Amino acid sequence: MVIVDSTVWVDYFNGQENPETDWLDAHLPGQRLGLTTLILCEVLQGVRNERRAAVVQAELLRLEVFPSGDASLAIAAARNYRALRSRGRTVRKTIDVLIATFCLQGQHSLLHRDRDFDAFEELLGLLVVHPRTN
Repeated sequence: MVIVDSTVWVDYFNGQENPETDWLDAHLPGQRLGLTTLILCEVLQGVRNERRAAVVQAELLRLEVFPSGDASLAIAAARNYRALRSRGRTVRKTIDVLIATFCLQGQHSLLHRDRDFDAFEELLGLLVVHPRTN
């Protein structure tokens, strides 16, 4: 399963072309893709009007949407945050810590355009889709 982060969805729905949106466009029909409820919220928050929000919401709800977690995910995410910080890498956004930890726990790959996930990949083994090399 590939979890697609809001950073990619926002570009995709805004018609931005980059390696990640190209990968997403090419793999939407056949790849097993998903998102978390936090990602769903982030994407829908950025939509400017209700008509467009309804279209985006319908598109996203065609994919698997996973609950963003419970207490055990929150505890594991806080542990991962501390582990990265102790190694000199501070992640800027709590939501990114939760998303990365969700992916680590479920052994999901992540498609993203956010440097906060780099530390998770480099130091904790997060599986990341790299469109430039795939």
